[in-house]
Amino acid sequence: MANDHGKRLTRLQIMVSDDEIKALDDWRFSQRMPSRAAAIRELLRRGLGAEGYIEEAGKQGDSSSFGVIDVNPDRPTSR
Repeated sequence: MANDHGKRLTRLQIMVSDDEIKALDDWRFSQRMPSRAAAIRELLRRGLGAEGYIEEAGKQGDSSSFGVIDVNPDRPTSR
């Protein structure tokens, strides 16, 4: 969970199958994501947005640009 300044303070570890990591990496590279963590955060954002939990967004940038919850209300969250 991010605090008010956008710093990531909680580590989330998950176990995935070889097929899941291949799918993640294939998607990550096709989207030119800077890291696996950024790809996972973007997929979380899209999934949570599709379910109506957060405003869905997709943007490009460095790894720190890919957060699930946008902590800067002045910055637009959609493309």
